Amino acid sequence: MDIEAPGASLRAALARQNQGAQLMAAACPSRAVLSHLTSRWAVLVLVLLLGGTRRFSELRREVGGVSEKMLAQTLEALAGDGFVLRHAYLVIPPKVEYSLTPLGREAAERLAMLVDWIEDNYPRIEQARAALAESAAGEQAA
Repeated sequence: MDIEAPGASLRAALARQNQGAQLMAAACPSRAVLSHLTSRWAVLVLVLLLGGTRRFSELRREVGGVSEKMLAQTLEALAGDGFVLRHAYLVIPPKVEYSLTPLGREAAERLAMLVDWIEDNYPRIEQARAALAESAAGEQAA
């Protein structure tokens, strides 16, 4: 039976605490993941993929306003982080499908709650924007 030296448990706990991401630290590489996940296009793509596998052209049609280049970059970043699975079929014409990995599904479900909240509360957001604009206009007039 191993008996830990005095203080070893505390050192082990401190070592475990320092493992993993520290998002608030300027040099933490997890910030790149945050950037990929929370980009405008990534949020929309991930939420769409909750509905099932999509081809590139389907995603392009469904995500209004995204360019082909931005969609490709977004999918590449999400695949690189392990959120999206890219499956290329060896057929002519080429066929590529995208789906969520289990990790991607977890992230997309959380983002979908945020998207739902924004849609549900958009009238309140617009009211806040209008009130701020009105206040700023009043300050400029004074």
